[in-house]
Amino acid sequence: MPQKPINLGIYHLPVGVSIVIPCHNAARRLPDTLANLACQQVPPAIPWEVVVVDNASTDDTSSIALAAWPKSLSVPLRVVHEPRLGAAPARSRGLTEAAYEFVSVVDDDNWVCTDWIATVAEVMSQHPEVGVCGSLSRAVCEGPVPLWFDQFNSAYAIGAWGEEPGDVTQKRAALWSAGLTIRKTAWEQLQQKGFQPLLAGRKKKDLTCGDDSEICYALRLSGWRWWYEPRLRFQHYLPASRLNWQYLRRLHRGFGASSIVLDLYAEALKSELLPASGRWIKNAWAREVYYVTRRLTEFGFKLIHAWFSPCEGNADVLTIENQYGRWRALMRMRVSYPAIAASVHNAPWRNSKR
Repeated sequence: MPQKPINLGIYHLPVGVSIVIPCHNAARRLPDTLANLACQQVPPAIPWEVVVVDNASTDDTSSIALAAWPKSLSVPLRVVHEPRLGAAPARSRGLTEAAYEFVSVVDDDNWVCTDWIATVAEVMSQHPEVGVCGSLSRAVCEGPVPLWFDQFNSAYAIGAWGEEPGDVTQKRAALWSAGLTIRKTAWEQLQQKGFQPLLAGRKKKDLTCGDDSEICYALRLSGWRWWYEPRLRFQHYLPASRLNWQYLRRLHRGFGASSIVLDLYAEALKSELLPASGRWIKNAWAREVYYVTRRLTEFGFKLIHAWFSPCEGNADVLTIENQYGRWRALMRMRVSYPAIAASVHNAPWRNSKR
């Protein structure tokens, strides 16, 4: 299929693609990821680069990255360092360092399709209103796949996010983080308006996430569009250590914790782009505690049974973990919640796209 012509005259940044790979102790995973990237089939007119963000690694991530990139390839690979541990700081550093307008954030265990660069350049150039573009993923599992995996694989950002390519701005759920492409102009506008992420992302064994979804919501709230493109395909390598029920339970607990903040964005999007009243913000925390407590109470004995038994494959257990994660996050945010809610609903970057 012939590639559509690309409009090169509407950007203040160089039109090209920056592949940003945030890494923490990724020396074992990076060689396969970089070897896959080196096989990209890119038209000569599209410049691209690879930016590896060494996020406070204590292994040889930086040196392995430089050694693994083929010397015969004219495409540059740079290693930058981000001392603040967490997915959000690493992603922010990568976006800041990226030289090109279109920035694909690729995890160190993601193996993208060979026409990734060309497709990103085509889609993002043809749709200048799009601030963020999602992709399609397939799992590559180490060892046996659990019987419950297909039922809950969306927790691992696996599968097709939608049926057809196109604008998905009105969808409630944010695009998945893995393989997410962000328009740097949109990101810079958010930064200039004072956007500060509220979620830091995963840190070592802390599985609280949602920092990627926060960027999606913030861009949408500021006036940018979402796009889903299934031609952007990648394989997501899942080690055996992540393919167990306890990990999935912890993952859902983390989802619940981050959903407290993400729900504020969702609520802001429903409010016709008008700031929330002080009364709504003042009462929001108590209202959320009431709903979560009622939800946990509804499960009753299921909650006790789930806590003291594996219940592997039981969706109720994951729902309970999610609600428990929400409850714990609300308790930690009892004092700060009104200020956090106000920072989203009354943010200076709301509807700020020009």
